[in-house]
Amino acid sequence: MNAIVALCHFCELHGPRTLFCTEVLHSPLPQGASSGDISGQNEQVEEEEGGIQMSSRIRSHSPAEGASADSSSPGPKKSDMCEASGCRSLAGGHPGYVSHDKETSIKYVSHQHPNHPQLFSIVRQACVRSLSCEVCPGREGPIFFGDEQHGFVFSHTFFIKDSLARGFQRWYSIITIMMDRIYLINSWPFLLGKIRGIIDELQGKALKVFEAEQFGCPQRAQRMNTAFTPFLHQRNGNAARSLTSLTNDENLWACLHTSFAWLLKACGSRLTEKLLEGAPTEDTLVQMEKLADLKEESEGWDGSEEEEKPSSQPDVVEGQELSKCSPETSLMPDCNSWNVAHRRLSVFRSLRHMRQVLGASAFRMLAWHVLMGNQVIWKARDMDLVQSAFDVLRTMLPVGCVRIIPYSDQYEEAYRCNFLGLSPHVQIPSHILSSEFAVLVEVRSATRSSLYPTLIDDEQSLNKYEFVVTSGSPVAADRVGPTILNKIEAALTNQNLSVDVVDQCLVCLKEEWMNKVKVLFKFTKVDSRPKEDTQKLLSILGAAEEDNVKLLKFWMTGLSKTYKSHLMSTVRSPTSSESRN
Repeated sequence: MNAIVALCHFCELHGPRTLFCTEVLHSPLPQGASSGDISGQNEQVEEEEGGIQMSSRIRSHSPAEGASADSSSPGPKKSDMCEASGCRSLAGGHPGYVSHDKETSIKYVSHQHPNHPQLFSIVRQACVRSLSCEVCPGREGPIFFGDEQHGFVFSHTFFIKDSLARGFQRWYSIITIMMDRIYLINSWPFLLGKIRGIIDELQGKALKVFEAEQFGCPQRAQRMNTAFTPFLHQRNGNAARSLTSLTNDENLWACLHTSFAWLLKACGSRLTEKLLEGAPTEDTLVQMEKLADLKEESEGWDGSEEEEKPSSQPDVVEGQELSKCSPETSLMPDCNSWNVAHRRLSVFRSLRHMRQVLGASAFRMLAWHVLMGNQVIWKARDMDLVQSAFDVLRTMLPVGCVRIIPYSDQYEEAYRCNFLGLSPHVQIPSHILSSEFAVLVEVRSATRSSLYPTLIDDEQSLNKYEFVVTSGSPVAADRVGPTILNKIEAALTNQNLSVDVVDQCLVCLKEEWMNKVKVLFKFTKVDSRPKEDTQKLLSILGAAEEDNVKLLKFWMTGLSKTYKSHLMSTVRSPTSSESRN
C-alpha cells in the first residue's frame, strides 16, 4: 500500500512533532541506505510477521535528526528538539530500519522524518492537524480528514500515562497518510482494529511504569504540598520524557517498525482488484444447456454399441450442425474429419471478406435474410466453401437462433434449419424459390469475364466461382433495414477497424439487442401487456420499425431455457396485475 504510517507526539515545549514514520519504497534505497553504507554496522533486527521477512538493517543518518545526512534534508532544527529526547525517537547517530518484502521486492523504511521534502511537508501538516484541530470528541479516538493536495489521513489520537506530565498523561497520535481517498476509507475497519491493538500495547506498558512510579513516589500528593511555581520550572526542564522511558521498552522503535511495516503490507494485500465479468451472456447459457443435454444423452447410453439406424433426414441441434454426406456413412466420423479439413481449407475468412466477394448489394440482401431468420440456402459442390460461409454468417446471430444442416442431398424444410447446404443437383420446390422467407446463393463455375482478380492471392482462391444471390423478396437498396444491419455494415466498411475489432463489435451488438429481446419477452410473454403499451416500449427501445420488430421476435426464439423458466417462475408484479384488471 502506497502510504505512510507515523507516530506523532504533542510536545509541551514545541507543539506537535513527528516521532517515527514508516514509508514504502518501490525503487532502490536513497543515498546512504545501500549495502555498502551498512557494511560497517553490526546491528540487525530479524523479525517475521504476516508473511514479511523483516531484515531490518540500519541506515546512516545524521546524529541529530535520524534523517538523511544531506544538509538540505528537511527536519526541525536541533535547537527545537527536547533535550530529554521527548521530540526524538532515535537517539543521535542511531540509524533507521529497512525491511525487505521478498515476495514483492518492496522495502519498508522507518526513520523519524521522510527524506523527501514534499513527503516531509505532508507528514508534518498531517501531524499538526491530528494533534490540534482535527480531533474527535474526548480527544481520543479515530478521525478522517484530508484533501487532494495534501493527501488523506486516518488519525487515531490517544493518551499515554506519564507521572511527570501535567494531568499525568501525554498526547500522541498514529496517522496513516495516502492519496487514495476511497482506498483509505475502505481500509478504515482494518486500520482501526490493528492500530487500536498497537495503542493498547503502548498504553499497557506505560500504565505499568506509571503505577510503579506512583507506588514509589506519589506525584499527586507531592504536587499538592509543593508551593506553586511556573510549570516548566516545576518540571526541572524535563517537560517531555521519551516514549521508551514511558514504556520502559528499549526495543520500542524496532517493534513499532515491525508493526508499521506489517500494517502497510497487510492493508495493501487485503484489497485486490478483480475482473468482474458479470452474468453469463445468452450465448453462453445456450451453449451450457446444449452441453448439459449432450451429457445427459451420453449418460443414458447403456455402454453397448448399438447398430446405427439409417435416417432419411439429417439431425439438427440448435447452435450445432450435423452433416449428411451420404446415406451409407455414419454422421459423426465424417463430420470430425470434415471439420479438420475445413479449418485447414477455410474459404471465407470473415464477414468483411464475404462482403468483398459477393458485393455490397448481394451481401446486404443475404445479411438481411440471416438477421430476419429466413432460410439461407447455399448450393455448391465445394462442401468446405459452404461450411465456411455458414461459419461466417452465423456470427451475426445468437447461438440459440442457429440451426444448420451443412450439406444435404435433399431439401429440408425451414422449420428444421435456417442454414441449409445443398449439392447442385438437388431440386428446390418452386414455392421456396419464390418465397419472401428464403434466399438462395448459387455457387457456379465462373467464366473468364467474371473472375475476381483482386482475390487470386487467397489461400483458397475464389476466382473460379461466381456467386448468384436470389430471393422472392429482394431487399431494395433504399430500404432502411434493421438497425443492427446498418451498424454491422458501418463496421465492415470502416477500414480502420481490424477483423478482430469487428468481431468484438458484433459481440457487443448482439448482446445489446438480446437485452432488448429480454425486455420485450418479459413485457409481452410474462406480463401480457396490451399492444399499445408494447408499441410504446418498442419506441423507447429504438426498435419500432417493422424490420426491427421482426428481428426481435425471431431472436426471442434464441433465448435460453434458463432465462425463460426464471421469468415464468417469478411472481408477476402488482403493476402488471393492476393494468390487466
